[in-house]
Amino acid sequence: MERQTFLSWLGLLAINMRKPFDTDQTMKPEQLLFQDDGIIPNSEFPLLLYRSAFTAREDAGAAWLENHFAGNNWTNSWRNGVYPFHHYHSTSHEVLGVYQGTALLHLGGEKGKKVKVEAGDIIVIPAGVGHKNLGSDNLGIVGAYEDGRSWDVNKGLPGERPKTDETIAALPIPKTDPFTGKTGGLINLWKKH
Repeated sequence: MERQTFLSWLGLLAINMRKPFDTDQTMKPEQLLFQDDGIIPNSEFPLLLYRSAFTAREDAGAAWLENHFAGNNWTNSWRNGVYPFHHYHSTSHEVLGVYQGTALLHLGGEKGKKVKVEAGDIIVIPAGVGHKNLGSDNLGIVGAYEDGRSWDVNKGLPGERPKTDETIAALPIPKTDPFTGKTGGLINLWKKH
């Protein structure tokens, strides 16, 4: 092997040793709490937003998210984006991991908050919390659900409630945070009142 080729290869090895799949499991998430607006029920639990939680991108990032979430018992995963209309889930809490691109999300319904997310972010959305994609660029998301639960899509239409409220109220608090596992995150922050 030529010296220059060897040094180039050694440089790539050093870059790869930065552990692109590691996470900071002591990271504190941003907490966003949304009240019931009469259309979107939202939740007594805060939405959790882990900024720059992981460094892998594109297919490697998607695979890492799927494996990491599954290791914390958040499965039934998919790869796609976020619907361009307000919606919420009543049958499961949801985690979204952004493995590429950016998006402006409207969280909590029309009276909620607009939040920019980007590759490396992880969003833990309590059942009932509205979310909508207002616009994105090259967005790639992995979504998953605690215990691999089935998910539904509710749009805040007449007739959805009170059934969705009852379904949400019956959901147990997850036993693990999809990012931090058995400690931290929702384990500490989601408490029944």
